[in-house]
Amino acid sequence: MNNKSYPIHLLSVTSLGVLLVTLNLSSLNVALPELTAHFKADALESNWILLSYMLFTSVLILVFGKLSDIYGRRTLYLTGLILFTIVSLLCGLSPNVWTLIILRIIQAAGGALVITNTTPLITDAFKQKDLGTALGINVLVASAAQLLGPVVGGYLIYMLDWRWIFWFNVPIGLIGIIWAFIILRPVPGKLRGEKIDVIGNLCILFGLGGLVFAFSIGGIIGWNTIPVIVGGSMFVLFGAYFIWWEQRVKYPSIDFTLFRDRTFAMANLSTFLNSLARSSVVLLIALFYQVIYKENTFTVAIHVLPVTVGMIIASPIVGFLSGKYSTKLLSTVGLSISAIGMLLLTIHTHAEASTVWIGIGQFLVGFGSGVFMTPNTKSIMLTVPVEKRGMANGLRSMLQNMGTVISTAFSLMLVTSVLPPFLKDSIYQGVNARVTEADMSLISNGFQLAFAVMTILTLLAIAISFLRDEKREEMIIGTIQATIHPTKGR
Repeated sequence: MNNKSYPIHLLSVTSLGVLLVTLNLSSLNVALPELTAHFKADALESNWILLSYMLFTSVLILVFGKLSDIYGRRTLYLTGLILFTIVSLLCGLSPNVWTLIILRIIQAAGGALVITNTTPLITDAFKQKDLGTALGINVLVASAAQLLGPVVGGYLIYMLDWRWIFWFNVPIGLIGIIWAFIILRPVPGKLRGEKIDVIGNLCILFGLGGLVFAFSIGGIIGWNTIPVIVGGSMFVLFGAYFIWWEQRVKYPSIDFTLFRDRTFAMANLSTFLNSLARSSVVLLIALFYQVIYKENTFTVAIHVLPVTVGMIIASPIVGFLSGKYSTKLLSTVGLSISAIGMLLLTIHTHAEASTVWIGIGQFLVGFGSGVFMTPNTKSIMLTVPVEKRGMANGLRSMLQNMGTVISTAFSLMLVTSVLPPFLKDSIYQGVNARVTEADMSLISNGFQLAFAVMTILTLLAIAISFLRDEKREEMIIGTIQATIHPTKGR
């Protein structure tokens, strides 16, 4: 294979990986009530079917980002595909809910290996003039997977059973493994000799785990209970120690010197806030239609399509526009569109709501996020030295996934926090929930509260995105590209 065609073939490899991992996560958003019913899970167990995967993905992405810089991306990417495919098969054989949760943790390791190496592989292979389009295609594939995941998952559960939301990953994984073995070139790591920050990563795991546990259980048993206090205390103590430790360890998990660049700092913070606000939209809408409207999984999957349709439409558009307009402008405009969508969802998620307005709100959230993500990712990846791209992407992915796991726990906590104890489990029971009209009104209030808070978070993300230093960003990108492609333009 010649050098000219390699980037395109590599993009096809990474697209299969993104498709595999994203399909798995998005299909579970509509499947949660079915899993809850099958395993007779309570509210906490239902939460952790989703949260276990998200939590460990968030932590392991940072670890694997550093490993890819040390040992190279090909081996780790292939390892991730193989592990993810094998565990997907095993998940469908789970005899009980806690076996499934443990397998989801192992599956998270495979998914983190794939996610961590995808963007650096693309960034290394494509020239700057084509990078925006390539990253746009990457986002487009992820958006398509988010679109297909609920539909495929809902259909398979409706026609077969819950096991197939894991088993349908297996053939995709096998194709991806074979294709990656053929296409990917061995590339040695650029930071050989460095070591993994074990203590730092354990601090992230226990600190973030404590916070997520507190959110996941606080809305169920109350905020002044010992488990919630312990979880919150773990977050504060491990978080403080992590910041102290990272300033002193020789090979830190997070290179805090990168945050001295305002553009890098603001781009990453807006990534986190966008993920925190947006990530639970599909899950909440899916639960809303199942509990309030008693829709089956396949019909619910159709109802949540507007989010990913919006992202799919936005991705190629912003890939084209990224070469004409600044990342600051595109990112901020994208977040502003999402904020309008969040506001519509806040207003219209009630028992007598128009499904049209709910659909429009979802579409705007997805379209705005699609406009935001590509230029923001490009900004992050091109404002760091080449040898630290794995770490930078690991940090970006960790913040995005951290936003996702906190968003899931936080939003479900908001929904259940306004409910009396006898109604809290009904959120996870879907069509099986026995609720009266008065109960539906209370449940609707919970959903509206969650979307109101997410609207505020999106407004905060807009302000943060606008604070990035546009002139310095352009200067850094120009300097890096002149170093990577010194003969460009001759």
